[in-house]
Amino acid sequence: MAAEHLADPGRGDGRVELLVDHLFRRESGKMVSALTRVFGTHNLTLAEDVVQETLLQALRHWPFTGIPANAAGWLYQVARHKALDVIRRDASFRRITAGLGAWSDGRGSDRVDIDRIVLDGEIEDDLLRMMFTCCHPVLPLESQIALTLRILCGFSAGEIAHALLASESTIEKRLYRAKQKIREARLAFEVPSGAELSARLRAVLSVLYLMFNEGYSASFSEYPIRKDVCLEAMRLCLLLTQHPAGADPATFALMALMCFHAARLDARVDGHGDLLVLRDQDRSRWNRALIVEGMDYLRRSGSGERVDEVHLEAGIAALHCLADSYDRTDWDGIIRLYDALLDLRPSPVVALNRAIAVAERDGPRAALDALEAILDEPVLRHYHLLPATLAELHLRLGHLDNATLHFRRALALTSSPTEKRFLERKLAACQGA
Repeated sequence: MAAEHLADPGRGDGRVELLVDHLFRRESGKMVSALTRVFGTHNLTLAEDVVQETLLQALRHWPFTGIPANAAGWLYQVARHKALDVIRRDASFRRITAGLGAWSDGRGSDRVDIDRIVLDGEIEDDLLRMMFTCCHPVLPLESQIALTLRILCGFSAGEIAHALLASESTIEKRLYRAKQKIREARLAFEVPSGAELSARLRAVLSVLYLMFNEGYSASFSEYPIRKDVCLEAMRLCLLLTQHPAGADPATFALMALMCFHAARLDARVDGHGDLLVLRDQDRSRWNRALIVEGMDYLRRSGSGERVDEVHLEAGIAALHCLADSYDRTDWDGIIRLYDALLDLRPSPVVALNRAIAVAERDGPRAALDALEAILDEPVLRHYHLLPATLAELHLRLGHLDNATLHFRRALALTSSPTEKRFLERKLAACQGA
C-alpha cells in the first residue's frame, strides 16, 4: 500500500492546534460523509456544521483535559452526540431513528452505534459516495472541484483559491452556489454507474491531484510540505484503485504520479526546514520503495487505450526519479513528454514547466525565448513561479537588474512563508553578486 511507505505526520510537539488540524484533514471528510448518509445531501451544510462544532470543542477542551489516547475516536463520539441533539430538536429528523437500524442499540434508546455508522464497515463506501456526489454533473466542473476540496479534504477557501489560481471571493461564491444546488436538487448520495461514472471519475481525480499538490507545496502553512495532506490524497486515490468504480487506467496513473512525488518529499527540505530545489536534493534520501511502487502503478496505467494528461505527468516524474543524478536527467525525454502534454492540453502552466526543462537542455536564453508566448497569459498574472523562473534565468545570464526585479515580483505574489524565505535568499545573492 503506497501510503505505508510514508511516515505518518505524527503529533509533532504535541500542540493541540497541530493535532486538531491534522485530524481535521484526515477525519472530517469521513465524518461529513457518514452524517450526510444519515441527514441526506440536502442537509450537507448541517453535517458540515456538526463536524466543525466537534473540532472546535476539541480545541476548547483538550488544552485543559489533555489529548485523548484515541483522539479520532473522541471526535466521532462527540459528533455522534451532536448529531443526536439535532435529531431530538428537529421533528423532521425524528423519523430517521425509527427507520435506521444502525442507529439503535436494540434497547429502545436512540444511542448511535458509532462503529456501524462512521467506522470501518461503510465509511469507505461513504467516502466514495461523497466524492462522486460532490462531482455531480449538475454542478459546473470548477464548483465540483472546489466543493470536494472543501468538504472532503478540509481545504480553506484560500487554499482552494491558490490551487485553482482563482480569488478567494470567487471560491466562496462557487461553494455557496454548489451547496445551494445540491440542496435544491436533493442529489442522490451514491456512486454512479455506466457512462456517468467515467465522466465523474475525471473530476474526482482532478480533486485528488490538486489536493496532493497543495500538500506538496503548501500555500499558507509555515511548513513547506504538508505530508498529512499528501497522505490523505494518496489514501483516497488508493481507495479508488481498489474499488470497481475507480480502478481505471487514469486512477493508476495518478497513483503513480503521487508515489513518484511522495518519494522525494523528505529530500525537498534541509535541516532548517527550508526548500531545496531538485538539483540540490540528496537522492539517497529518496524513498526507493515508493519509486518501485510508482513504476508498478505506471505499468498498470497502460492497460487502456486512452492516454490522459496524468499519464504524461507520471512519465515525466518517473524520468526524474530514475535519474541517478541531476546532470544525468533525460531532458530530451522530459521535453518530448511536455510537448505531448501541450498537444493534449494546451496550458500556460505546462508551457512554463516545459521552459524550465528547456533551460537545462538548451540554456537560459532558449528558455526565455520559449516563455515569450505566455508572459501575458491572464492565468499566470498572480502565479509567483513565472517571475521566479524569469528571475532565475536572468540570473544565470548575468542580467542582475532584471533578476532582482523578477525576484521581488515573485516575493509579492507568494503567501508561503517558506517560499518567501527561499526567494529572499535568492534576491540577496542576486544583489550581492
